[in-house]
Amino acid sequence: MERRDKVNYYLDIAQTVAERGTCLRRNFGAIIVNNDQIISTGYVGAPRGRKNCSDMGYCTREKLQIPRGERYELCRSVHAEANAIIAAARDGMIGATLYLVGVDAKTGELVPDANSCSMCKRMIINAGIDTVVVRNTPSSYTVIDVADWVCNDDSIEGTFGY
Repeated sequence: MERRDKVNYYLDIAQTVAERGTCLRRNFGAIIVNNDQIISTGYVGAPRGRKNCSDMGYCTREKLQIPRGERYELCRSVHAEANAIIAAARDGMIGATLYLVGVDAKTGELVPDANSCSMCKRMIINAGIDTVVVRNTPSSYTVIDVADWVCNDDSIEGTFGY
């Protein structure tokens, strides 16, 4: 039996975390890992005490036919990356890696070209996270150096996350 490489091991965990998501469009799972220790996890869902889209049976952004990556202020959910950051202590995030997996809620397929939205990128930068790893296929992924987001401000604007 061949042992799963560590990056895909963490991505597998993030993908399992995504299963808790309540979005009717796309569910993401995020885990923050530092020194080979999981610091926190996060998935897509409405703020505590508020109804999730899955409870209401509809997505406002979908009803309004808003394209991917636009008008997040109309979304009821807190993104997976934000929830993972909120749940973590700052000292545990300094130099950490955030693993991110997106799954289409209707098809169960991985979200192609997944990336953090501009607001989540800002939070990742401020949290002190060094690296983001995004799953592309069940065994391939993209590694992003967060310093590139800092040096290239244009990369924060106009990118399509969820």
